[in-house]
Amino acid sequence: MQQRTIGDRTVSAIGLGGMPMSIEGRPDAERSIATIHAALDAGVTLIDTADAYHRDANEVGHNEELIARALREYGAGAADVLVATKGGHLRPGDGTWTRDGDPAYLKRAAKESARRLGVDTIGLYQFHRPDPAVPYADSVGAIRELLDEGVILMAGISNADVAQIGEAREVLGGRLVSVQNQFSPAFRSSQGELEHCAKLGIAFLPWSPLGGIANAKELAMRHGAFQQVADEIGTSVHRVTLAWELALAPVVIPIPGASRPASIRDSAAAADLELTPDQIALLSV
Repeated sequence: MQQRTIGDRTVSAIGLGGMPMSIEGRPDAERSIATIHAALDAGVTLIDTADAYHRDANEVGHNEELIARALREYGAGAADVLVATKGGHLRPGDGTWTRDGDPAYLKRAAKESARRLGVDTIGLYQFHRPDPAVPYADSVGAIRELLDEGVILMAGISNADVAQIGEAREVLGGRLVSVQNQFSPAFRSSQGELEHCAKLGIAFLPWSPLGGIANAKELAMRHGAFQQVADEIGTSVHRVTLAWELALAPVVIPIPGASRPASIRDSAAAADLELTPDQIALLSV
């Protein structure tokens, strides 16, 4: 599988987003484990999660614990996997999302994530979403302290604009390695952040790269050019979508969510699909 870099780590060009395995409509644990194992079998070495990827109020960190279990059961073959988790976004258990960018909270949350993942040091920790009640520099300052204390190896941010990327780089002393924003054929408002990351050499991780859980099945209907190219090549529209995102810049690493082994196998194959310049131009309109 084609590879890319996050900081000083080499990872697969396609990652696995863990959220669908832990929120509403999730599969049973055994199918989730099988999905994670299928991703590893396909060469995926980046798994994205967050402490907020859970359904009920009393199960914070559900997805982190699920991933930790899957990696343990997979054995030595999981040694090269980079698990990226996040803190600062919360789900009270009623389907809503809240935010907490308080530095003390973020530091506690990171240490709890490390405990659930079963690691002494988190490979990549990202501030999940800016909290309007807390100065951004203060929240990112907590991430800097986690770096300095060795609780995390690498630092990233999520749901950030260009100005926040610059502020985070300054606060972190140039140690910002990733930006995780929503980006898909239906949601291209992060194009500027993607291009900014490409100039800086910072990994850009599109979340919901297929349009989200509810809309991924509608890709072909809503975005006809992607189906047209898929028909030309003889492959799935999802695979074409991810290959297009990879072609936009060498820093792009899509993290499609999956809850079935077949889904992540199809997504992982996008890393080896080369589109022509004409196809990329058609899809980029």
